[in-house]
Amino acid sequence: MFAKCFDPTGARHGLPTYPWRYAPDGLATKRQLRARGLRPGGQAIAAQILRPRYRRGPLVAYLYRVDRAKPVRPMTPGMWAALAKANRARRTCPACRQDAGYVIPTSLGMCVPCAYPEEQRAA
Repeated sequence: MFAKCFDPTGARHGLPTYPWRYAPDGLATKRQLRARGLRPGGQAIAAQILRPRYRRGPLVAYLYRVDRAKPVRPMTPGMWAALAKANRARRTCPACRQDAGYVIPTSLGMCVPCAYPEEQRAA
């Protein structure tokens, strides 16, 4: 399995490829960059990591160069307002138009009291 995922020249996969947890220093995934307060900043994918799985295709994680990463853009007041509006919409029940105080489950499509009214009356 290790040999299938190790291709530092990129001859087999088109990109330099490393096994899971064996990426060289100086490369990071988007999540790792975000944890450092960075973003890829338009750079091309530098390498990839493959994690083999049985009976399915491998998991792929793309790597970016840390030295070319840019700082994360700060949130503006307009962005904060848009985020608050989107979260408020996720908490508002479409049936009763009340703020549920939690994110409405997509499986129900409405707040719990509206989805199960007979159980709420019994309680």
